[in-house]
Amino acid sequence: MRRHFEAMVFYYLADELRTGDVAVIGSEEYADWSEQLLPWEQVEAKLPEYLAEVGLAASGEQVPFDGRALVAQLRGRLSAAAAAADGEYPDNDELFIDPDSGVPKLKARRAEKPRRSALVLEQAIKERMPERTLLGIVARTAYWIEWWNRFGPASGNDPKLKDPFGRYVITTFVKGTNMTFAEAARHIAGVSGHELSVAARRHVTTAKLNEAIGDVVDRHAQLDLSRAWGNGTTAAADGTHMDTYLDNLLAETSVRYGAVGGIAYHHVSDLYIALFTHFVPCGVWEAVYIIEGLLKNTSEVKPTTIHADTQGQSYPVFAIAHLLGIDLMPRIRNWKDLLFFRPSRTAQYEHIDALFGEAGRNVIDWRLIETHFRDLMRVIISIREGTISSVLLLRRLRSGSRRNATYTAFREVGKVIRTVQLLRYLSDAPLRSRVTAATNKVEAFNGFSDWVRFGQHGTVAANDPVEQEKDVKFTSLLANLVIFHNTLDIADVVRDLQAEGHPVDPLDLAQVSPYLTEHIKRFGEYSTHELGITPDAYDARLDVDFSVLGDDDKAAAA
Repeated sequence: MRRHFEAMVFYYLADELRTGDVAVIGSEEYADWSEQLLPWEQVEAKLPEYLAEVGLAASGEQVPFDGRALVAQLRGRLSAAAAAADGEYPDNDELFIDPDSGVPKLKARRAEKPRRSALVLEQAIKERMPERTLLGIVARTAYWIEWWNRFGPASGNDPKLKDPFGRYVITTFVKGTNMTFAEAARHIAGVSGHELSVAARRHVTTAKLNEAIGDVVDRHAQLDLSRAWGNGTTAAADGTHMDTYLDNLLAETSVRYGAVGGIAYHHVSDLYIALFTHFVPCGVWEAVYIIEGLLKNTSEVKPTTIHADTQGQSYPVFAIAHLLGIDLMPRIRNWKDLLFFRPSRTAQYEHIDALFGEAGRNVIDWRLIETHFRDLMRVIISIREGTISSVLLLRRLRSGSRRNATYTAFREVGKVIRTVQLLRYLSDAPLRSRVTAATNKVEAFNGFSDWVRFGQHGTVAANDPVEQEKDVKFTSLLANLVIFHNTLDIADVVRDLQAEGHPVDPLDLAQVSPYLTEHIKRFGEYSTHELGITPDAYDARLDVDFSVLGDDDKAAAA
């Protein structure tokens, strides 16, 4: 009986440690996260400017923005979204709401085929793209962008290297492609595996890689051609599985992918380029990393809208994104599992009422939001100021935080925002197309980065979590360098076509992706000088008596 009691105690203790209802003094992983929040006095001083910055309140507004104002704003937004969806339902021929179950059904839309003229233009571009090698691409972009200047020893002094440019270029090529240092040294003259290892371990950190990636993103955004693909205000987040070895702390068996490893979680801009990359365990809910990637993005490209797959949604994530001024709009599936919330118990609708379930149910607790306004603002501004990580917070603000008032307040705000977004998604067909296009773009980037990372079958060989994070960031940096260089080459081809009198329609050019690989010799070039050398005749004889070996001996040796 005592053993059963102890097992029960430890079961609930472990659960409450995960949710943050119980903290361990002196622990980093299970410390009291509320101690990392800014004091209310500092938050109050920053609040007016912050609210104006994210669009929650008008700049210079005389009436103080408090819990009552936030509730009024959220209630108004939910009421307006529900009224708009109800009014548009009769003309929405792609949506059907089951009157009995209330489950919405969206008619599958046929994917729009690329314009014929766009396919012709893309083929013309591919035929004229100059041949490149990956190492050559890295070297040229390093000369143009000078991203390699971000690397150096931890002391901050000038690197004690004879040729830091060459060393960092080769290191980025080797790490980005996932070659081993020893294998690279065998094929690249003038460097040793030890030299490359020292440069990768001692001269490059995750922070420096983030800055180098940001430099490439900024220069890419300045190219005229990038404006054909987007304006930098939208990004999409998605993960791709990467194999690891079993003997490390991050490795888990992924139910989704059916293999051991981790997840490279990318934030990809509508400009086709990766803004930020995380390496996370397979068992982690990917939604907790959606916001962190935008906050840690070091480039000047600052998206205000983020798209994700179905996994990129939960009530706290929607709430935090909204209060940070981010429009979270994931691709929605499994509608039967989603709840719609009414702005009030008496709110009823002519056409879409079945979405909300029985009258009087699924109602927002507005008083809870108003009461915990200060808690919400403390958390949000603390995240913005970097005193607490959104990942750490979202790991704690999870279902099971039964006694955490902050979690319940965020959950109520999230119910409002997710209901608004669900209604928008059901009513706005062009919006659904944009979400699909954005998520398809990040999935295409996953395939492109896998193509770049050809070494060791793409396996993350490091067992140190810091080195694992650096591995995936090196690959993102290399992929971004190829995207930047491809964009320049495409622009050169377009100028040549125009000079020859061929008209180029911007709508066609917008459908040409920079994820082109046919012209890239990713394995480099192999020397043919041995083809003209006549080898010596081979000798098949060996002065060893193999007759002493029986069949059993040979089988045992095998």
